[in-house]
Amino acid sequence: QVQLVESGGGLVQAGGSLRLSCAASGSIFSIMGWYRQAPGKQRELVATITFGGSTNYQDSVKGRFTISRDNAKSTVYLQMNSLKPEDTADYYCDARSFRRDYWGQGTQVTVSS
Repeated sequence: QVQLVESGGGLVQAGGSLRLSCAASGSIFSIMGWYRQAPGKQRELVATITFGGSTNYQDSVKGRFTISRDNAKSTVYLQMNSLKPEDTADYYCDARSFRRDYWGQGTQVTVSS
């Protein structure tokens, strides 16, 4: 049974930093990533990383966010620096295994101005 457990969200002032973690279990995951959904908006991709370490970022977070993973622990991280109020959203971990996507429960990130 696949499980994803997220942690690390919270409230931070603009310009601050947060680190999100997502520990996955139950399979081997080819791609892991983070998505976010702000109130009234669609869920959007933030960043993804393959098993081999190739990364992809949404343009608005390039240079501020860094995605990484520990394959031995099946854990993906999102280091978020220079946070802006527009980064406020629920952040969801995604892990893909055998062409199926699994989602975490979401963690809230609130950036105050």
